[in-house]
Amino acid sequence: QVQLVESGGGLVQPGESLRLSCAASGIIFSVYTMGWYRQNSGKQRELVARITSRGSTNYADSAKGRFTISRDNAKNTVYLQMNNLKPEDTAVYYCLCSRVNDYWGQGIQVTVSS
Repeated sequence: QVQLVESGGGLVQPGESLRLSCAASGIIFSVYTMGWYRQNSGKQRELVARITSRGSTNYADSAKGRFTISRDNAKNTVYLQMNNLKPEDTAVYYCLCSRVNDYWGQGIQVTVSS
């Protein structure tokens, strides 16, 4: 049974940082592409960042230069370091692992507000 558990969300002020973590179980983590997506109410879920099994990354334009995705295969965990957060980054953030099938985490709230 695949499980993805996100952590690290919360309420921060504009300009502050957060690091999201997603711990995976039930998969051979190292062979999966891992990604972070986000969704605001009334909007479609959108890609934030993605990292392949080989470590190649790609980012949404809104995340470039501020967010960094990384993975630790020994810990079966993917991270999203988010710096210089803006109010428009407010969303529920979801972890995804993808290979033949896609598996989603439950989501975690990130709120950026003064």
